[in-house]
Amino acid sequence: MNTDAKLTKYVRASGCAAKLSPGSLAESTCHIQSFHKDLIVGFEGNEDAGVYKINDDLAIVQTVDFITPVVDDPYIYGQIAAANSLSDVFAMGGDAKTALNVVGFDSKNHSPEILSEIMRGGQDKATECGAVIVGGHTIQTPEMVYGLSCTGFVHPQKVLRNNTPKIGDVLILTKPLGMGILITAIKADLLDPVLAMKVAENLRTLNYKASLIARESHASACTDVTGFGFMGHMREMSAGNVTMRVDLAKVPYFPEAIEMASMGIIPAGSHANRDYNKPHVYLASSIEFEREMILFDAQTSGGLLVSVPQEFAQQMVEKCIDSGLNAAIFGDVVAYEGYDIVVNDSN
Repeated sequence: MNTDAKLTKYVRASGCAAKLSPGSLAESTCHIQSFHKDLIVGFEGNEDAGVYKINDDLAIVQTVDFITPVVDDPYIYGQIAAANSLSDVFAMGGDAKTALNVVGFDSKNHSPEILSEIMRGGQDKATECGAVIVGGHTIQTPEMVYGLSCTGFVHPQKVLRNNTPKIGDVLILTKPLGMGILITAIKADLLDPVLAMKVAENLRTLNYKASLIARESHASACTDVTGFGFMGHMREMSAGNVTMRVDLAKVPYFPEAIEMASMGIIPAGSHANRDYNKPHVYLASSIEFEREMILFDAQTSGGLLVSVPQEFAQQMVEKCIDSGLNAAIFGDVVAYEGYDIVVNDSN
């Protein structure tokens, strides 16, 4: 991975911007309500993006996200930040069309070439999925941030929600877990360059192909796994209406994250996710702390969590694998059993 000495120093000093904890965010947004006859998706349900109906055949999907540097290379950082931002459009079943750069940059300590490389990375990822970056906004900040404000298109009747799984569905994850732990390890110089590049490749992979395949597979519900972790986003999908049954042995994750977790290399957001969500999760007694933390780990640019009718599940996984995605079936949706999530361990 190519590095810039100043950016490397900056990344290790700053780390990822901490998101609000799930509890704090819920308290902040529960009083905000948006009503309009053409608003399909608003604040309700902690959805990945807003959806507004234009006419009977077209709705727009709107979202914004940004992150601080997670790797040393500014170009790859731009790619990862853009992939992370665009993912919310794909999670709603939409196609990204336009995007605006959202930039916070310390021009006193970093050269214009670094910012140019960051935005070039973002533009390349937008181009990859057919979107166009049409402008943006830049401010001077002591902490570097980059991301996109994205607009996508979706048919009003084909919006994928995050909380509409059906009993009998099969659950699929399209990227391995452990990104929060491994990003923390990268900043602490604990990963070798080969593994760090493997992590970066996973982070900058768009969820667009996975979204297209999910739509073809008649997905009932979909969300992307990001800051609230695997368990947090799965709880949103359950919505207290059904139980998401998980076989931990089938959940894809980076095995190196277990080693890092055993050393205490765990982001604070992952601990917050665990504290908030664990009362609603049944965990088999055989699951060790390190593997448990993988489930609650705060992700950046994670994969899609998809609920699919059983008859289409294997087809979806095979298509994902053929497209180079590390997708796997890991569980199913059953009638509510007293917990939002039940995690068993067949190992």
